[in-house]
Amino acid sequence: MVTTPAQDPAALRAEHDALAARLEIRRSIDHVRRGAYVGFAALIGIGLAVKLGWDRWGTPAPGVARKIPTGPPVFFYLAVVLAAVLAVLAVREALRARRLMRDEDALFSRLLALRGLLGLDH
Repeated sequence: MVTTPAQDPAALRAEHDALAARLEIRRSIDHVRRGAYVGFAALIGIGLAVKLGWDRWGTPAPGVARKIPTGPPVFFYLAVVLAAVLAVLAVREALRARRLMRDEDALFSRLLALRGLLGLDH
C-alpha cells in the first residue's frame, strides 16, 4: 500500500493504531521458543539412540566378554523414531517462525513509515 501526503490523517492514525496493536505480540517468538524446546528434546533423543546403538554394536572394553543379543533392538528403533519425529517438528517450528518473522518485519516497516508520515518520530 503506497501512501500519499493527501491521505486523511485520521485514516493513517487508525491504520497505525491497528498495526501497533497487531505487532504488540510477536507470535514468531513463541514458535522460536517452541522449536528450541523441541530441538533440545531431539538432541537428547539422538543421544539416547546413539548410546543404545553403541551398547548393542559398539566395541567392548578389553577383557569383557559380550553376550550376543537376540531379537531386534526395539528400544533403539523407538529412540531413532522419536529423535526423527522431534527433529522434524523442530525444523517445522523454525520454518514457521521464519515465515512469521518476515511478515512481522514487513508490518513493522509499514508501521515506521506511518509514524514518519504522521510525524510521531521527532
